[in-house]
Amino acid sequence: MKIPGFPGDRNKKAASPARKSHSLIPPLVQWHPWWCQFIDWMITFGTVLLCLLMLPTRLIGMELLGIGPNWLLIWVVSWSVNRSVLSGILSGIILGLLQDAMTSPDPTHALGLGIVGMLTALIQKQRFIQEDFISIALIVFGMAVVVDTIFAVQLSLLGNRHLASIWTYYQRVTLASAILSSLWAPVVYYPLNRWWQQIKLIRN
Repeated sequence: MKIPGFPGDRNKKAASPARKSHSLIPPLVQWHPWWCQFIDWMITFGTVLLCLLMLPTRLIGMELLGIGPNWLLIWVVSWSVNRSVLSGILSGIILGLLQDAMTSPDPTHALGLGIVGMLTALIQKQRFIQEDFISIALIVFGMAVVVDTIFAVQLSLLGNRHLASIWTYYQRVTLASAILSSLWAPVVYYPLNRWWQQIKLIRN
């Protein structure tokens, strides 16, 4: 026996497809290109500023033998891994000069970070290492050794300090900085790389 339906049920069924949830913020694809560019610049500059402010910060889990992660190094590696060699060098030099402004320009941090940007871009250009969390952590570990070695060489060339004390301190600082920077590298790399990939897809 078939039970007759009520007229109101048909109206409800007909009206149900019209009920769609609309988000208050449209997807990035629907944004104006100038707005996407502006937001991209703001996120890039904002993360650089955040890394600068995090350099002197020592939170729980971010310190080993009094040394913290090299946040600017992590940012330079994250930026350079998918960009040209020139872009990697320029980003390293600019961030190195910003670090000099916060600490001391003698010796400079721009030289080490510029070389890190160049080497990271060259490594990815040749496809020696696949791009994932483990490879990024390995790159950051190696580049931390490179940037601290360059800094120690600059200190040695200045000639105003004892060489034995410089290299003894350098060994302890390099190992602690490399370990912490490689462990915290995915925290910076993953959200930035995801954002830059979305912007690249929208532009293409």
